[in-house]
Amino acid sequence: MSTPSDQMPPPPPVATEASSDDRNLAMLTHLSGFIFSVIVPLIVWLMHKDRADKAYLVKEAREALNFQITVLIGYVICWILTIIVIGVLLTWLLWLANLILCIVAAVRVSSDGSYRYPFALRLVN
Repeated sequence: MSTPSDQMPPPPPVATEASSDDRNLAMLTHLSGFIFSVIVPLIVWLMHKDRADKAYLVKEAREALNFQITVLIGYVICWILTIIVIGVLLTWLLWLANLILCIVAAVRVSSDGSYRYPFALRLVN
């Protein structure tokens, strides 16, 4: 005589490695930060944050979101500093840093898996 627990199928295995779709979406999330700022990383993070099978994607979206929030704060500070003219130069430097770091993050995520921005406020956990 078998018990109901014997007839239950085993739980699905937890994926330890990210799927290629998750890697591609993570790469696009990092790249989109340059054009759309916090919008795409926020949407990806909110859509997948409660799913255990999307842990890799959630981690990368959170990293991109934190960096884009940091860049947005930097743009506000640069806008305030335009009063003393230095803000114009800092805005261009921040724009260039954002472009370069978004590309580096996308390449790193597509090749070996993960990227952590060198300077970013970790506001979203």
